[in-house]
Amino acid sequence: MAKEKVTIQDIADALGISRNTASKALNGSGSIPSETRNKVIKKAIELKYKQFAYMESENLITKNPGNIALLTANMPSNSHFGSRLISGLEKRISAEGYNLSIHIVRDIERSALQLPNNFEASKVDGIICIELFDMEYSKLITSLGLPTIFIDCAADMSYPALQADLLLMENEHSTYDVTKTLIASGCGSLGFIGDYNHCKSFNERWAGFNRALAEAGIRLDAGQCILNPDREFSSESDWMEKRLGQIKELPAAFVCANDFIAVNVMRALKNRNVAVPDDIAVAGFDNAPESRIIEPHLTTVHIYSDEMGIAAANMLLSRIKEPSQPYQVTHIQTKPILRESTGATV
Repeated sequence: MAKEKVTIQDIADALGISRNTASKALNGSGSIPSETRNKVIKKAIELKYKQFAYMESENLITKNPGNIALLTANMPSNSHFGSRLISGLEKRISAEGYNLSIHIVRDIERSALQLPNNFEASKVDGIICIELFDMEYSKLITSLGLPTIFIDCAADMSYPALQADLLLMENEHSTYDVTKTLIASGCGSLGFIGDYNHCKSFNERWAGFNRALAEAGIRLDAGQCILNPDREFSSESDWMEKRLGQIKELPAAFVCANDFIAVNVMRALKNRNVAVPDDIAVAGFDNAPESRIIEPHLTTVHIYSDEMGIAAANMLLSRIKEPSQPYQVTHIQTKPILRESTGATV
């Protein structure tokens, strides 16, 4: 005997998906990828489910692809973190029918407060900004009135002034934990290396470092820190070695703003016949591939880059769907990884 009534469960079973997914697809939920939605609707038409019994699959209207613009001061391929993040981001937005276009903001455009030549606001549904740490340029972007999310931002950016969603990796507490571990292992003096005014992430790492020192009753000695503007760190091949030579007495440990800096510090120390970790401990941040290659392996903090890309996409898609919702500031968990560069802390 033929079944009289087709149910959502029948559609779900035919496609090998959950009833909840089939229901959301039929109800037009924004959380369901367009490809899945079309499959569910076609199956509903085929099985003659309720109002879909009177439709023809050829008449299905597929949404034209939208466009998400990524604005960045550096090509994502230049950064392990950036390339992994972009991968997760692109997978998520493509599942919702959006294409990703990348626009490089040159220094001349940033200083002149001009948008890239190949950027057309009228053809953009949303904007994602990576490594754009200039406050005035950030305001130029948000003035366009388009759904926008920043991944990191200027160090002195006041969250309410941003007028956009902000996504950061968790910086302060993980740096605090690494610094606290170094202190517990017997390090009585510690220096920070990095420009804490470079971006919000560096600023939060600096805050975590100082909080650990303050709690342990250790006075910060600025003479044992290297806090120069970020552009100077890559200005000359032997810059770090020269800068370390200006420190009268090296601390027991260096906590660096990222792995790029930490690796350069370790190489410069080796050139000065200072052994890591026997003479001094070194820690970084990012868990870049170099941290696992350099000897000794570098203590660092792991960033969940793919997950950050997916989170950024979800935040932007939500903003596109509901433009008037309150702006969000979100931190994604990070994980300290203790390795040989900090000796007894491994």
